[in-house]
Amino acid sequence: MIGQVAVRRFPALTVSTPRTEVRALTGADATAADEVFADRQTQRWLPLADSSGQIDGLAWCTDWARQRRDSGDGDHYAAVRREDDRVVGCLWTRRTDWGARCTEVSYAMAPHARGFGLAVEAVDALAIALILEHGFQRVELRVAPGNLASRRVAEKAGFSYEGLLRNAGFVRGGRVDLEVWSLVSADLR
Repeated sequence: MIGQVAVRRFPALTVSTPRTEVRALTGADATAADEVFADRQTQRWLPLADSSGQIDGLAWCTDWARQRRDSGDGDHYAAVRREDDRVVGCLWTRRTDWGARCTEVSYAMAPHARGFGLAVEAVDALAIALILEHGFQRVELRVAPGNLASRRVAEKAGFSYEGLLRNAGFVRGGRVDLEVWSLVSADLR
């Protein structure tokens, strides 16, 4: 196996909190994913070109999730509200560096689920599970300046602000700087 790198498959996981469950997305979640990604506020902050249209919920929940998982780059998850078993958001991991044991978490919540702390619970639970149960050393969030709701999620989920990556990302409006927030294994001791 000289010259070849073994691809690590992203770990399967389900994490429960008092009000949410974070689990892998399935084809049955496609309609809920469509609702999450169709929202104007969500689309404002997604890293998509204006001409790319809307994310296809079925592809997001099945083919794209499988491709990301199989490549070792990350996975796609549903944030499910436990009281009514309704998918209220989508989370995804990407930019996984297996050597450094680091990954990035992103998320989007359905409009009806915002403002209740569900994003904080889901992001916090996913990050802690990745560190404590799967050996990651660092979980990052990248937030476009101006996305105050995502900044509050990062703060409340226990992430530390590290700095600004200038001109490092893009949203529907064009190029943006990105704030870097992190949770590292030492934060959980």
